[in-house]
Amino acid sequence: MGLRIAILGTRGVPNNYGGFEHIAGHLSRGLVQKGHDVTVYNSSKHPYKEKKWHGVHIVHCFDPECLIGTAGQFIYDLNCILDARRKEYDIILQLGYTSSSIWGFLYPGNAIIITNMDGLEWKRSKYPGPVKRFLRKAEKWAIQASSFHIADSQVIKEYLDTKYDVKCKYIAYGAGVYPVADENLLKEYTLEKNQYYLLMARMEPENNIEMILDGYTKTQSNTRFVVIGNTGNRYGKSLKAKYKSDPRIIFLGALFNEIKVQTLTAFCRLYFHGHSVGGTNPSLLDAMASKAPIAIHNNVFNDAIIKGNALRFNDAHDVFNIIQSNHQPDEIQIEDNYVMIASEFTWEKIVNQYEYYFLGCYLNKQPYYPVKHATLPAN
Repeated sequence: MGLRIAILGTRGVPNNYGGFEHIAGHLSRGLVQKGHDVTVYNSSKHPYKEKKWHGVHIVHCFDPECLIGTAGQFIYDLNCILDARRKEYDIILQLGYTSSSIWGFLYPGNAIIITNMDGLEWKRSKYPGPVKRFLRKAEKWAIQASSFHIADSQVIKEYLDTKYDVKCKYIAYGAGVYPVADENLLKEYTLEKNQYYLLMARMEPENNIEMILDGYTKTQSNTRFVVIGNTGNRYGKSLKAKYKSDPRIIFLGALFNEIKVQTLTAFCRLYFHGHSVGGTNPSLLDAMASKAPIAIHNNVFNDAIIKGNALRFNDAHDVFNIIQSNHQPDEIQIEDNYVMIASEFTWEKIVNQYEYYFLGCYLNKQPYYPVKHATLPAN
């Protein structure tokens, strides 16, 4: 059975931004290969301008974010939903809810609405109090506006099931199990195998980039530290300014070439993963798949994925101690991470889980229920 599926909520494919774009690319291609008709909604500002990508239909919707700032995200989501109302989709997969939740009453009633709920957005430290209060409401609105819900983390699933009395489906992110790592590519960045530390993240406070780099700068290490992530936002610019006097730290900016990312990850001395809010993060899975030694920020989200197979840090002092002592996970832990990816997190398995869930939702024909008719527990 071939379904007509639309994926909303991202900047678009191919990935030029972050985690949801990463999964939208792999999922849309995988579902097309299985015989489904898949459409991904792209921002008008996305550099890819074609109407097809690996068999996936692309709809370009006007996105005024660069003109009016954050408010533009709400308008972009509105434009995507309004276009979807004119189509005959069987399934609409909404990735995230931050700026789409207020338009829940506009979702087309003839499609099954499934929302991947992302992480606990209201916990992100970058947001002031009023925004956090809005995001708590947005989370609830997203639950109300959807017939089915997905979480990419068992921790998030348990939170949503308990708070809203829903049966959220756990489906993780995926990773490639046979990374293509070419040591010669390191020459482009004047790097050598095992002679640099690495972190890859969006430049946001809750990813603890400053904590990690503060710990590193206090060491006498001659091993350089490579940071991958777009530094164009305010926080990213502040990080570059703070550490510009330390020539050991290299900010490479955003990097979406998968082979280059896999290579940089596979040959690093230690991969630092500082994410502390949300569910499963693709960069952690990719590091596990690349057989990189890993140090994680010590929290339930990271631990639910990597379990005991990593070093842990809680603050800059812990980072200092890890680097100063040149401590690393052992080979068994590294191999266990790879085996875990191969058994639980392959893209083939993740796409199969999404397809199976979509078919189950469609065949069950659970009616779409609009916001005004939904009832949820009070906060």
